[in-house]
Amino acid sequence: MRELVVLGTASQVPTRTRNHNGYFLRWDEQGFLFDPGEGTQRQMTLAGVSATDITRICVTHFHGDHCFGLPGVLSRLALDGVGHPVTCHYPASGREDFARLRWLWPDYAEKVLREEPAQGDRAILADEPFGTLAAVRLDHGIEAYGYRLTEPDGRRMLPDRLAAMGLSGPAVGELQRLGAIEHDSRTVTLGEVSVLRPGQSVAFVMDTRLCDGVYELAAGVDLLIIESTFLAADAALAAEHGHLTAGQAARVAAECGARALVLTHFSQRYQDPAAFEREARAQYDGELHVAEDLMRVPVAKRRP
Repeated sequence: MRELVVLGTASQVPTRTRNHNGYFLRWDEQGFLFDPGEGTQRQMTLAGVSATDITRICVTHFHGDHCFGLPGVLSRLALDGVGHPVTCHYPASGREDFARLRWLWPDYAEKVLREEPAQGDRAILADEPFGTLAAVRLDHGIEAYGYRLTEPDGRRMLPDRLAAMGLSGPAVGELQRLGAIEHDSRTVTLGEVSVLRPGQSVAFVMDTRLCDGVYELAAGVDLLIIESTFLAADAALAAEHGHLTAGQAARVAAECGARALVLTHFSQRYQDPAAFEREARAQYDGELHVAEDLMRVPVAKRRP
């Protein structure tokens, strides 16, 4: 299963209906926890997300609404006896901040946690069979990064072509492994009986002004999770504080060809979520979600 579980959608100040930030991306056997703000541990319980589901924690920057839930989450990992490695990504300039937030469980942290900070304008943090995790610098005043998970392209086998070649059973598996096999006195290549199946991708873009990094992260993604702290009437305030409006976020999604858009990280000054949808719809006509706490958003099926 591949889905986004929204744990919290507020920005600096939580409200009665919106917890601080928190986002869990379930990606087959991997579980990515992004920006665990205060109260994330409780939200995980309400959403049915187990501590054992977490394999990586990604922090975009060290403002409190994006990281003050870390001590609780790390404590939960320890209390639940999570034994597999949990890799933590964050801006390299925040090493001391991360160290303060994890001090409660030093022995456990040494045994289980792995730290791989991001640095430079862009960094490849993982290149695994499940996909490539990249970090790209954003523009927020303090060092901040967005994250993008990209699955490798694969191949979709074509049954009619396999049948025409007389291929079935173990021979098909061998062809997939080797790329070419000898069959009926001829060489059959994988390209003859399959087509490219583009991998899926998800981008996570939090606190930032518009910058090149936003567009780089969002380019062609299947699911774009992006902050929209302000509405257009407060665009000057958004720029001053290093944030996006709903219209700006939606325009990025449209220009970059994002298949689905999740708006989140809303200022407490706004009481009407529909206003964000109206503003975004003026720019973007794809699948749109105005995030609510505990919402679940499936990753769109692979492109044909």
